[in-house]
Amino acid sequence: MKRAASHDEVCMRLLTVPDVGMIAALTFKAAVDDPLRFKSSRMVAAHFGLTPRRYQSGESDNPGRISRAGDRDVRSTLYSAANAMLMRTMAASQLKSWGMRLMRTKGRRRAVVAVARKLAVLLHRMWIENTEFPFEGLESIKCF
Repeated sequence: MKRAASHDEVCMRLLTVPDVGMIAALTFKAAVDDPLRFKSSRMVAAHFGLTPRRYQSGESDNPGRISRAGDRDVRSTLYSAANAMLMRTMAASQLKSWGMRLMRTKGRRRAVVAVARKLAVLLHRMWIENTEFPFEGLESIKCF
């Protein structure tokens, strides 16, 4: 795993994100395969089932749990990376502070899923634009 990730330019770029490890980078790269097949980076999160399922009928609009469509392994590695970012890492970033604010209002599990969704969008955008993770702020990458 180390050899495969260290010899791949895309994986090395994805590894600049805090708490995205070699397994998460390789899994994401293998699942996305060609980043240009998605019209926007938001569609990557929907492809892996990290968007809320909706029930809409007449006047009711009830957002449900995540749709769980797509690859289960990628979804679980993104969830693990987001959980590690929120719970274990000490590195500060706008993504972590947003997730911590969300955790105080919505709860830990919802916050981790939301950060995993944003992480999928961010990884795809980094891959497309050939950029590294901006530690000082996320305003340089237009993915949110």
